[in-house]
Amino acid sequence: MEFQQRLYELRKQSGLSQEGLADLLGVTRQAVQKWESGASRPDMDNLAALARYFNVTLDYLVTGQEAAPPDFGPAPTIVNNYYNTFQYEYKSSRTLFGLPLVHIRLAHRGMGVAKGIFAVGNIAVGFFTLGGLSLGLFSFGGISLGLLLSLGGLSLGGIAIGGCAVGLLALGGCAVGWLAVGGGAFGAYAVGGGAVASRIAVGGSASAPLAIGKESVSGAMTFLWDSDPALMREAIHQSVAHLPGILRTFVEGVLCLLLPG
Repeated sequence: MEFQQRLYELRKQSGLSQEGLADLLGVTRQAVQKWESGASRPDMDNLAALARYFNVTLDYLVTGQEAAPPDFGPAPTIVNNYYNTFQYEYKSSRTLFGLPLVHIRLAHRGMGVAKGIFAVGNIAVGFFTLGGLSLGLFSFGGISLGLLLSLGGLSLGGIAIGGCAVGLLALGGCAVGWLAVGGGAFGAYAVGGGAVASRIAVGGSASAPLAIGKESVSGAMTFLWDSDPALMREAIHQSVAHLPGILRTFVEGVLCLLLPG
């Protein structure tokens, strides 16, 4: 089939007259008539316009054959490793105070932020939280901030327990708090290998107004480890007498833990 025959067939299949096709292309009806009779051929712009309108390729319009697709050889094998993009999320439908009761969001990469009454995630925010970075009333994590209880490598809270702990009651390798217990303890009342306090310090080395130490002591009133245990306990008892009953008993008990006898 020649070009003029293909053009004729395509025009007929589209339901166009020669005049209608001419109007679409912006040429005269006589030009279309010459193309279909073989007396002339359209220029490149008109060939492209005809191919677009009839939704065929230029190869088919001009030669009647489609161009063979290029041979790029066998397709490469693509292996997608999805094990490094682990993600998991669960959120309960029940809520309290506008937060889901349980929200768990874990991601191998990026920040999986979980917000809920009970929250577990790379970053966890809520009332009871567990995460790399954890913020809540009761908080457990690598870095943990808890209003009441905090447990983590770095821990800040009312009661803080961790490698480095800062809180009202702090227990850790390095403890800073009103009552601090740790390898290095700093607070109003401190117990540790090295204890520095504004009131009472008990430890291997102790520095405070009342200091009780095994190796070295400094303060207004000092006792070494081999002093009379009864005198040391009485000194502690007198120094915490201003505290409320239950708190006084608790602090006195903690301070006397390391005393001999």
